[in-house]
Amino acid sequence: MDLGEVLERRAITVVFQPILALADARIVGHEALVRGPAGSWLEPPTALFAAAREAGCWERLAVLCIQETLRAFAAHGSRGLLFLNMSPRLVQRPGFDPVRARRFLESLALPPASVVIELTEDFPAITMRHLRESLLLYRSLGFRVALDDLGEGFSTLRLWSELRPEFVKADKHFVRGVARDPVKRQFLRSMQHIARRCGTQVIAEGVEEAEDLRAVRRLGVALAQGWLIGRPGVPVA
Repeated sequence: MDLGEVLERRAITVVFQPILALADARIVGHEALVRGPAGSWLEPPTALFAAAREAGCWERLAVLCIQETLRAFAAHGSRGLLFLNMSPRLVQRPGFDPVRARRFLESLALPPASVVIELTEDFPAITMRHLRESLLLYRSLGFRVALDDLGEGFSTLRLWSELRPEFVKADKHFVRGVARDPVKRQFLRSMQHIARRCGTQVIAEGVEEAEDLRAVRRLGVALAQGWLIGRPGVPVA
């Protein structure tokens, strides 16, 4: 199957990875992850979106993925938060219609407050003012904002300061092996300290070992995500 067929048939699969609240060991949400047709060269999301960029239809694919993700989450009757990956390039696209967005969510019986826009860094060249203004429109509907891969690059720290997201995801580099690495613990401790001051919740990504889970819990990190908690699949309602 080629990219044109994928777009025409809307032939993508959406899976969901759980996010755990460490205070009470409760699943509070899921991150949506998109896959291309199973068994094809377009199955990995990196290959799928690279092909779309080369073909000049990246934006069409991105919108399709958002629509299908929202439909899949609603179809499973899922509760809690949906973390929806979105490029800043798409967020600041002109022409966003709040009324149309609200109606689409209402048709799925999904309250906007259950959707968290997770900003990715696949298009780092952004206009901060435009991005901030666009997010104000989304937030006026009730959407919340998360910042992905905190610590991976200097730009994420500026985004945190400028956008004041409700959630930040600590990059898995600082989470894997944190129980045995005092330097990584200090980085996470600093993130948690800043988060507490500005009303943000930290999500520890890439948790694969029980000792690392215990370490991030002791640091006061609010949420965690990773294979130890659950692999991507269909969420439980």
